[in-house]
Amino acid sequence: MTPMSDQPTGPAGSPAAFPDTRFSVVVATGSHDVTLRDDAWAALIRAYWRPVYKYIRVRWQADAEDAKDLTQGFFTHALDTGVLERFDPGRARFRTWLRVCVNGFVANERKAMTRKKRGGDYRMLPLDFDGAERELAQAGVVDNVDPDAFFRRESVRALFSIAVDELRERLEHAGKRIHFTVFERYDLADPDTGERPTYRQLATELDLPVTQVTNFLAFARRAFRDIVLDRLREISGSRIEFRLEAIELLGVDPSDVDS
Repeated sequence: MTPMSDQPTGPAGSPAAFPDTRFSVVVATGSHDVTLRDDAWAALIRAYWRPVYKYIRVRWQADAEDAKDLTQGFFTHALDTGVLERFDPGRARFRTWLRVCVNGFVANERKAMTRKKRGGDYRMLPLDFDGAERELAQAGVVDNVDPDAFFRRESVRALFSIAVDELRERLEHAGKRIHFTVFERYDLADPDTGERPTYRQLATELDLPVTQVTNFLAFARRAFRDIVLDRLREISGSRIEFRLEAIELLGVDPSDVDS
């Protein structure tokens, strides 16, 4: 196993978007560079708003409207106060620390009871709360769920959903829509419903040789893995956290991928 280099790298050994002093968006949210800071916040909110919203609904038993306000409030509060700059990667993974921050924010909000109207003090972020509600309903969340496990599961779900959307856009832009179709029909099918087709069925459906189906699937899977690693690198609090998360989620050591 090759040790990780001092500076993370992207595909084909190119420098990562955030060099060693700004390993991820977690650090870049405190940058003096306005563009870098804004881009970092956009990436962080995109990755975590759904897990935060669902976590508030489940852990704090908030109704949908209250959870919307608290989610909006948490991110605008974090943005305005620079609270993320206090993150210490030596004490916890960023995801765990973020969940602790959410708990503190919600507890303070409920204790203070200062909001005179819903959302009155918060800038409104363009978030698809209706979509998050549908996902919660489909998941069939039960009572007494472990908060940490639930937040982790939803964070991973959000990460993979972002990666799927980016893969679709990337392959369509490259004229490889058929590659995504193969990936979508095979890897995104629900195996519990028995709807996953065989390679031969896909070949017949798409009028391709079976070998082409397997080649297209392998190509899309590699691209998907690379996207997940890129997005995971962004939202990890340190190189160590990134490596551990990559191994746990993908079974991939990024030091081997980048070498």
